[in-house]
Amino acid sequence: MAFAEHLTSPAFKENAKGALADPQLQSALHGVETGVVDRRRATVEKLPEFQALRDSARDIKNHTLAHLDLYLEQFEQKCTAAGGNVHYAVTAEEARALVLDICRKANAKLVTKGKSMVGEEIAINDFLEQNGIAPIETDLGEYLVQIRHELPSHIIMPAIHLTKEQIEADFRRVHTHLPADRNLEEHQTLLTEARTVLRERFLAADVGITGANFLVAETGTSIIVTNEGNGDLTQTLPRVHIVLASIEKVVPTLEDMSQLLRVLARSATAQEMSVYTTLSTGPRRPGDPDGPNEYHVIILDNGRTAMLGGQFREMLRCIRCGACMNHCPVYAAVGGHTYGWVYPGPMGAVLTPSIVGIENAGHLPNASTFCGRCEEVCPVKIPLPKLMRYWREREFEKNLQPATIRNGLAFWAWFAQRPRLYRIATSLAMFGMGLAGKFFGRFRWLPLAGSWTRHRDFPAPHVQTFQAQWKRGVRTR
Repeated sequence: MAFAEHLTSPAFKENAKGALADPQLQSALHGVETGVVDRRRATVEKLPEFQALRDSARDIKNHTLAHLDLYLEQFEQKCTAAGGNVHYAVTAEEARALVLDICRKANAKLVTKGKSMVGEEIAINDFLEQNGIAPIETDLGEYLVQIRHELPSHIIMPAIHLTKEQIEADFRRVHTHLPADRNLEEHQTLLTEARTVLRERFLAADVGITGANFLVAETGTSIIVTNEGNGDLTQTLPRVHIVLASIEKVVPTLEDMSQLLRVLARSATAQEMSVYTTLSTGPRRPGDPDGPNEYHVIILDNGRTAMLGGQFREMLRCIRCGACMNHCPVYAAVGGHTYGWVYPGPMGAVLTPSIVGIENAGHLPNASTFCGRCEEVCPVKIPLPKLMRYWREREFEKNLQPATIRNGLAFWAWFAQRPRLYRIATSLAMFGMGLAGKFFGRFRWLPLAGSWTRHRDFPAPHVQTFQAQWKRGVRTR
């Protein structure tokens, strides 16, 4: 498994313990809910038709997925007619081989990259370096995690886990060719530092690699949305432009794309529209002032066809906005690296097992309170809690959970199938705990609840079960 070097999803629990004990990380994560969430809410409230747009976005994606083969064929035809080249890769290995072949034919030594989650998924940077080609991330957040040899911790804000002090220290460590006494204490000077270094790379690059937010079947166009303009420089200055996209990125028409854009930026960064929305259709034409001589689109499957025909089809509606992780209390507590691979948060809890296998990512669907906030804010209405529940069922069917959990669930199921016995047992338990609670107030330890009481007290329950109170007609606000 080519991505095993970076995959730490099996160690989710250990990762989470480390994240919770990391004061710098906790400080950095504080801005997720206090900033992004509030701004998104305010932006959405300014658009009365936002909920109707979510319905429209969902329907567009559902229609496309139902006819995906036809739209992929149409995209290939239109892209080829515009002078582009379309390549299909079933696996990550095939995608990497295609990128390397294109780079070698171009005699590339330096490759600039715009932000691409598919690029992270296939570990293209490591692969190019192993083959003597230097990849340089040009998105500021991606550049920061690259010089730290880390994966992004968020699909929209890759370096959200870093503080300003950490960024300053990394720049002083890596940019040793620049004056040592430069000012790196302000946000603007940090940006200037990155711009100074990256501008040289833009001008020297032989090949530019970008992702794609959408592929438009109607015109053979790839679209990227950015806030820094690095994507434009990456795809117009080098001689060769490579687009990395997965099969579900295709949409039928430019009108469909414009509808999706109206929910994308609002959900991702609380903007009405990203600063740059760039459409590319083929290589440079006669008379064009800039653009690449070659234009290649590599369309990756990597397990998505299996999703298309199964329970997880709805996950393929995802437009990578990151809203689900911004609103997830688990993500806000432990950050993206805890999830152990490219895709964190609720969307990663569904997508990662689909790609790497539930055997390697079984903890992720369990890392959820099922509060439903992720589904509530998803711009294409993906039922993420339902899909995570499907993975929990798969995990249980494969006997991947610890024996204590499986036996505990079996014991509970035995009681649940015997309602009278269940009511008697729970009534006795609640009565006993309720009486004890009158003396102790809260429980600092309970049998079979060590994972809870290790970190917090357990509140004493009412002396009667909810069912008993309901039967008696007790109503509380």
